[in-house]
Amino acid sequence: GIVDHDTVDRSNLQRQILHADARVGMDKIESARQSIAALNPAVEVAGHAERLASDNVERIFDGYDVVVDGSDNFATRYLVNDACVKLGLPNVHGAVFRFDGQASVFWPGGPDGGPCYRCLYPEPPPPEQAPSCAEAGVIGVLPGLIGTLQALETLKILLGKGRTLNGRLLCVDGLGAEFRELRVRRDPACPYCGA
Repeated sequence: GIVDHDTVDRSNLQRQILHADARVGMDKIESARQSIAALNPAVEVAGHAERLASDNVERIFDGYDVVVDGSDNFATRYLVNDACVKLGLPNVHGAVFRFDGQASVFWPGGPDGGPCYRCLYPEPPPPEQAPSCAEAGVIGVLPGLIGTLQALETLKILLGKGRTLNGRLLCVDGLGAEFRELRVRRDPACPYCGA
């Protein structure tokens, strides 16, 4: 399933590889469906061409085993987190900013009983400290790297193999070509996943 209410925009093509210049203006859901079908026509794509909101998130997430969050704003990240905690779904997180990125798995109900997104970031930063990709920019290959890490985490969860990033935040410094891992503990006082 893919959730996206937007259309293909030329300015995003360097980082949104499911789309192509010939599809500028097309609904992203349909463009993604065409790209995925070209790779493997047996894959069924369920499109949700709507903005994720508090009144539709549970309906949209119903029936899925994992949520992969590549959203580009804090409001959606918190919404995804809260719904995943409520529904007991693993939240495979990825975020990018200029030359930096991060990936993690937030899954308080999972086998490792890890934290949720709010345990790491209880509140969003002020808008002036968190400009959007359009305002701050992002190097085009970084979303691909973070997305690949998210895909790996998703497969490990679905296959029940390996050690996921649940309870760990993998930080990528693209300019220094460095990876750093931070432990993230569950906050017992967290209003969403705490006791």
